[in-house]
Amino acid sequence: MLSSIRSLNRFDSVVRWFHFASARTELMRTNSSTSLKHVIVSPSSLCLRSRSSFCIAAFRPPVHPFITQSKCEFHSSGRLRALPAPFIWMLLKPLQKLVAIILGRSIRKWWLALPPNKKQLFREWTWRRRWHFVGAGAGLLFFVSLFLFTHLDESPVTGRTRLLVFSRENFMELAQVTAEAYMEEFKDSLIAPSDPRHQAVELVVRILAERNQDIVEISSVPWTVHVVEGPTINAFVLPNGKVFIFTGMLEAVADIHQLVFILGHEMAHALIGHAAEQASLSHVVELLSLILLMAIWAICPRDSLAVLGQWIQGKLVQFLFDRPFSRKLEAEADQVGLQLAAKACADVRAGPVFWQQMEMYDLLRGEPTIPEWLSTHPSHQNRVRQLDRLVPEALEIRARCDCPALPKADPRVIFHQAVKLLLDNAKKQEKIAQEEKNEKQRAGIMLPLPQSPPDPTPGSQPQLGGVLATSALPQTLLSK
Repeated sequence: MLSSIRSLNRFDSVVRWFHFASARTELMRTNSSTSLKHVIVSPSSLCLRSRSSFCIAAFRPPVHPFITQSKCEFHSSGRLRALPAPFIWMLLKPLQKLVAIILGRSIRKWWLALPPNKKQLFREWTWRRRWHFVGAGAGLLFFVSLFLFTHLDESPVTGRTRLLVFSRENFMELAQVTAEAYMEEFKDSLIAPSDPRHQAVELVVRILAERNQDIVEISSVPWTVHVVEGPTINAFVLPNGKVFIFTGMLEAVADIHQLVFILGHEMAHALIGHAAEQASLSHVVELLSLILLMAIWAICPRDSLAVLGQWIQGKLVQFLFDRPFSRKLEAEADQVGLQLAAKACADVRAGPVFWQQMEMYDLLRGEPTIPEWLSTHPSHQNRVRQLDRLVPEALEIRARCDCPALPKADPRVIFHQAVKLLLDNAKKQEKIAQEEKNEKQRAGIMLPLPQSPPDPTPGSQPQLGGVLATSALPQTLLSK
C-alpha cells in the first residue's frame, strides 16, 4: 500500500513538472505583456491574476483518495510608485542652472587661459565653419519647433490652443502629494464637517458640480471640501478636486452668490488645467533661458558682473513671460468661473461687486496700490471691467438653464449707491467740522493746543468725524 502511494506521488510530480514545462514553453512563444489577463494552455492552464501575482494549476490526473493535490502560488514584489514628472522637474530645476553656470564659467576661464595666437587660430577656424554652425542652429530650431507643435492642446470650455508639456495625469499625481502636504499643514486648523460654514461651502461645491456635469473635467473628479480656520482671504482648488478655503474668505464675501462665483473661479483653474499649462510654459522658457544663462557667465569678464546679468535675466523672464501669463490665466478663470456660476443659477452680477469690495477694502486698510505689470493677478479695476463685459453673456447662459428669475435690483447699482452715500456722509461731516472751526476762529475763541485725550469715562464712546467715518465701510459690506 505504501509503495503504491509513493509511486503515485512520483507519477504525480512527474506529470505536474511536465505540464508546467509545457505551459512555460507555450507562454514564451506568445507575445505576452503585463496587460495580459488570461492565457489558457491545454492540458494545463496558466492564469495571470494580476500584475503582481499569478497561479499555475496543472491538469489533475486521477489521484488516490488519501492524496491531496497541492497548489502553488507565486507573488512578485509590489509595483514601485514613480515620482510625477512635474515634481522631478522642480527638483532638477536648480541643478540645471548650476550646470549652466559651471559650464559658462569654464568656457570663460578656458578662453582667458588661451595664448593670443591660439585665440586668433580659433577665430579663423570658427569663421571658416560659420555655415556649419548656422546649419546646426537651424536644425536645433527645427527640432524645438517640432517639439512645441507636437505638444499643442486645446483648452477645455474655452477651446484655446495652448502648450502642454506635462499631462493632466502627471498633475493628478502631483496634486495628490500636494493635498497630503496641505492636510498635514492644516490638520490643526480644519473645522469639523458639522460646522455650518463647512456645510455651506460643501453645498455650493455640490451644486456647482451637479449643474456642470456636461463638462468631463468636472464630472470625472470627486470634489472634497476642506475649510481652514484663518483670517487669510484665500481659496484654491487642486486638480484632483480638493477644495481648500479659509474662513477669512467666507467673511469677505457679502452673500452666497459671491461665494458661488469665487468657488467657480477656483474650480475653473482646476478643470482647465492651468497648473499644468503654467508649468509647461515655465519649463520651456527655463530650458531656453539656460542657453542665455550659460552665455552670460561665458561672456562677462568677472563673476560679479555675471551674477548681475543673471539677476537681470531672471527679472526679464519674470516680467515678460511669467507674470503676464499668470494674469492671462486669472482672467480666463474669471470668465469660466462666471459661466459655471451662471449654470448654478447664481446671480452673476455679484461677481464684479466682490472685486469692488476688495478694492475698497484695500484702500481703507491703506495698502499700497502696485502697478498691474508687477503683479501675478489683474488689478481689481480691470477685473471689474472684464466681468462687467461678461455679465450679459452669463445672464443668457443662466436663462437657458431654467433658473428662477433674478431680482430687479442690480447688486452693482446697490453697491455704488452705498459707497456714494457713505462718501457723501463723510464729506458732510468734514464740512460741518470745518465750519465749526471757522466760526470759533471768527468769534475769537482760542483753540486749545493738542493734548493727549483724557481717559474715557465709563459708558462714553469715542466720536469719529470726517473721513474716518468711512472706516465702517468694510464692516458694513462684509457683515451681510
